[in-house]
Amino acid sequence: MIRRQPQDANFGYNIKMPGTARNASGVGRFPGVTFSNGDAAPEKEKVMNEKEPEEGGCRQWLRRICPCCCRQKSTSYEVTPGAHNEVDAKEEEKPTPLPEPALPQTGDKEMEELQLAVRSVDLHSSKCGQNRTEHHTDQYHGDELIVRRGQTFQMEIDLSRPFNENTDKLHLELKTGPLPLVSKGTHVIIPLVDDLEDECWEAKIVEQNGNRIKLSVNSPAKALIGKYSIAVATRGPEEEVVTMYDPNKVIYMLFNPWREEDIVYMDSDEERNEYVLNDTGRIYYGTEKQIGARTWNFGQFDKDILEACIYILEKSDVLPSGRGNPVNVVRVISAMINSPDDLGVLEGNWSGNYVGGTSPTAWSGSVDILRKYYHGGGAPVKYGQCWVFSGVTTTVLRCLGIPARSVTNFQSAHDTDVSLTTDVYFDENMEPIDYLNSDSVWNFHVWNDCWMARPDLPPGMGGWQAVDSTPQETSQGTFRCGPASVTAIRTGQVYLKHDTPFVFAEVRPCSEEERIAVETASRYGTKPHVYSSPVAEDVSVEVKLEGEGPRMGADAQLTIVVTNLSAQPRSTNLHSQVAVMYYTGVLKSTVKKDKLPVELMPNEVKTINWVLPFQHYQDQLVDQAALMLTVSGRVSETKQVLASQTSFRLRTPDINIKPEGEAVVGKEMSAKITFTNPLPSTLRNVVLRVEGLGLRDLHPIQIGDVGRHSTVTVTEHFIPSLPGSRKLVAALDCKQLTQVHGVADIQVTENL
Repeated sequence: MIRRQPQDANFGYNIKMPGTARNASGVGRFPGVTFSNGDAAPEKEKVMNEKEPEEGGCRQWLRRICPCCCRQKSTSYEVTPGAHNEVDAKEEEKPTPLPEPALPQTGDKEMEELQLAVRSVDLHSSKCGQNRTEHHTDQYHGDELIVRRGQTFQMEIDLSRPFNENTDKLHLELKTGPLPLVSKGTHVIIPLVDDLEDECWEAKIVEQNGNRIKLSVNSPAKALIGKYSIAVATRGPEEEVVTMYDPNKVIYMLFNPWREEDIVYMDSDEERNEYVLNDTGRIYYGTEKQIGARTWNFGQFDKDILEACIYILEKSDVLPSGRGNPVNVVRVISAMINSPDDLGVLEGNWSGNYVGGTSPTAWSGSVDILRKYYHGGGAPVKYGQCWVFSGVTTTVLRCLGIPARSVTNFQSAHDTDVSLTTDVYFDENMEPIDYLNSDSVWNFHVWNDCWMARPDLPPGMGGWQAVDSTPQETSQGTFRCGPASVTAIRTGQVYLKHDTPFVFAEVRPCSEEERIAVETASRYGTKPHVYSSPVAEDVSVEVKLEGEGPRMGADAQLTIVVTNLSAQPRSTNLHSQVAVMYYTGVLKSTVKKDKLPVELMPNEVKTINWVLPFQHYQDQLVDQAALMLTVSGRVSETKQVLASQTSFRLRTPDINIKPEGEAVVGKEMSAKITFTNPLPSTLRNVVLRVEGLGLRDLHPIQIGDVGRHSTVTVTEHFIPSLPGSRKLVAALDCKQLTQVHGVADIQVTENL
């Protein structure tokens, strides 16, 4: 076969769409050839001269192929020659000539048989087929063709007759976006070639059996991701038009972390399994000394999720021609997961009032959120906070083929003045100055890391990139953040894009190397001299928690440790203040204040027991049950300022889930779900939300009121739909008690 690169989509000929009629001029010089809808082409009445009428080119071709079907016809009707074909009135009247009979139907049939047309297209798109198995897309719901760029896939075409490589022409056309253009890469023309080459859109016939041909189709590793329509163009040797066949099928093209040439390539099978293929995970929350974890159903392969992710891209401001660069895609996903300026997926709410929506702590996964957004016509889903934004971002990125993970940062700073420091101001009496304390330290903050090379940055900046979908500050006029190179953040290179200074200010250095990076980065901030003059200290104050910390419904007990490091006595007045706090570090209200004089002997360590009674906080708590204890003072002898802030949370009970019965695909089983109210008061309007990928869709169970210290047990029935290791997750939705959840592992077997 000769390698044929078509000049354009139509081989330089007119397009003939099946099922549409051509006019007479479209038939060209071939009289008697039928229209595409089967009607004969009308001919003008001819005058018969002594010279035989000129035989049409099509008929001459048919005579050479099959003489028996094209014998010379004769007629018993003659017409007298004459300039105007007039008949002498005196001559005997002759019969009126009858029209020349049409070509025999057998000829029409044979003409149709000689045309090259597509009868059907098989994309080999079944979940268990070769394409989806080789492309690691066999877990996606549905039977559409889902492939990864930079890798070949197979398809078969059924033609009206055997394909002749020497005389027939065929190519494929893929289109994506509202206005496909070849120049933008959104209209792709795929020619037939002898040998496939890397980094090209090409197709090769790898098998021919009668009228069927099997193609191996290759895409470049920089192909645009998204949803493509496909069409097949054909033309036989004697056809002047190209026939386009639309099978009404689509192809989903994803990023390919298995392909070394792809920017998102990840070379570890273990890491690809975790950060691309794993559809469940854990998201951490709490405080640095009281870390909690909850199971999150990412569900990137579930029904409607791929369609929802493509829908998000289509709603964004990134053009289809920009969807080949993962930096662009990640940046737009960061913007589209939140809703303040682009009607994205989730509406944030940190008020504690979630009327008209779902409390952020009640979500256990991304699937229901993305389905609501997709089927709701793009109306933002209510409500989300940082771990919800992060969980949904992980789902979308993994679904599109970008390795991603949710990352929790404890004691996460929110720098509002680009000083790259977090500042707390006290007055002369060591009381916090609230109106100046605009910087905040979140108990925890959850964002994302995604994996990719960064050819747009200096060498060495590839790998994990920080991206944050929680709407905190704008970047280039839009609420988004990243991708910022984690390497750049760790080394203090805050001048590299995107949004590296903001992410840098959120994290706290631990190692000496990271502290040096802080000093390096601070030179680029608005307060470059903060680290220039170290201060000597000989008295320290520290707050400690015992074990897992205080529990909800009981008095909170902490320990304040004051240490004198000098050989001289020291004295101070310690001010303690505890306030209810949103997990974002914003204080709601102060619930207790104390003032305590402390006298220290040389090198003495003094321990002070601090207690917050349940009655002080029972009606004051907000989401996450978080509080902030601020301890401050001034050493009388040296005027050294003492200041310490410690956030802690009141631990909530877990939900216990006990599976019952045999876990088999298609067979009903159940699980007993038990919860105990830890409060000495009644919980009102309790809802239990249960879901599990491959087990059951989200199911809210109305519990109602739960009395003080009462235990509730419900039995949930469901039918597993997928085999393998599955997780059944339950979360409590109750205004008085948040962040209560549980999980059970269930091993589901095939129904043999």
